[in-house]
Amino acid sequence: MRVGLFLGCTVPVRAMNYEQSFRRLALELQLEIVDVPDFSCCGFPAKSIKEEAGLLMALANLALAEKNGIRDLVTLCNACTENLTEANYLWKKDQGLKEKLELLLHSLGRTYSGSVKVRHAARFLFEEFKEVVAQRIKRRLEPLRLYPYTGCHYARPSEIYEGFDNPEAPGTLTELLKLTGAQIVSGQNACCGGAVLGFKEETSLKMASITLSKAREEGADAMVLICPFCDIMFEQNQKKIEKLLNVDFELPIVYLPQVLGLALGIPRDELGFNLNRIKMDNFWSKLEGL
Repeated sequence: MRVGLFLGCTVPVRAMNYEQSFRRLALELQLEIVDVPDFSCCGFPAKSIKEEAGLLMALANLALAEKNGIRDLVTLCNACTENLTEANYLWKKDQGLKEKLELLLHSLGRTYSGSVKVRHAARFLFEEFKEVVAQRIKRRLEPLRLYPYTGCHYARPSEIYEGFDNPEAPGTLTELLKLTGAQIVSGQNACCGGAVLGFKEETSLKMASITLSKAREEGADAMVLICPFCDIMFEQNQKKIEKLLNVDFELPIVYLPQVLGLALGIPRDELGFNLNRIKMDNFWSKLEGL
């Protein structure tokens, strides 16, 4: 199977372990990845200021994917997924908006017919490779207690995702993690706080602390993410949260492809674990001998 990979802005700079582990997992699953060097920002940051600009940026990327023969576009970021998917949805549903955006696209020298299907990597793996992964498990991660965290934009708003998953309590990530044999502790669906980090940092850190506290109460060995901005809150800002609130989490944060890769027998040094920021001694000690 051949897919385009849309990395967005955050992953190449702050979540290289996410990209590395997904690419290695794709290789294991014999999935061909097409890279388009000219991809740009998905438009999500601009949407709250000027919706039309945000949608145009998304459509410019979709047009570029289509031009490169990509029909399946896989994303790693929840925000990228939401904005690209919404642009596709409105392009097909709102004729007046489509005509307006089409003129703007033409001014950029691009055209788009609406042929590209956008899916988050987790959804893509669930829909296309769930059975394959289940059949190829080589290392059951039964000693581990994993806390799944989906994030806000993965299944919301539900209408643009064709009703995929439950927007209030998404279960896709949990279902994929169950394939590994790991113990799944109850997940939290509260916002990570990333949406307000840029203008009210203390509030955002306190929001993230709620989920970190819950994961620790559940005895999680790691929190499993599918969004790089959630990682900014839970992993990259974890020490700052500990200092602010005088708490001690020391909770490893990992990405879904890293966990699936381990279960498929991929060596951990090929899955980007050297780039994880929180010490994982307890995590690895539980897997010794497996």
